[in-house]
Amino acid sequence: HVQLVESGGGSVQAGESLRLTCVASGSTSCDHGMSWWRQAPGKERELAASIGIDRSTMYADSVKGRFTISLDNAKTTVNLLMNSLKPEDTAMYYCKFYCIGSTRPYWGQGTQVTVS
Repeated sequence: HVQLVESGGGSVQAGESLRLTCVASGSTSCDHGMSWWRQAPGKERELAASIGIDRSTMYADSVKGRFTISLDNAKTTVNLLMNSLKPEDTAMYYCKFYCIGSTRPYWGQGTQVTVS
């Protein structure tokens, strides 16, 4: 089992920055990837950014050039640096951890980001 704890959300003005952090603990020794998803009210959850075990990254078109995902050396903490935030970035942001080849992902509890 894997536990995920997210932090760093908050309320900011458009154009400002936030950094989200997700720390994974428990059974994290598998080859894994981590990602950040977001869900705005009334909308489906969508992928914002992901990073693989080889540190390859992928971003949603809507955040490319503004968001940067990174993984620490222990590969258990994933950060999402969000620059030039826009009101449309307002959402609950969720961290996801998955072992390569497993059908069971793990999700954090979410952290709220509000941009006005």
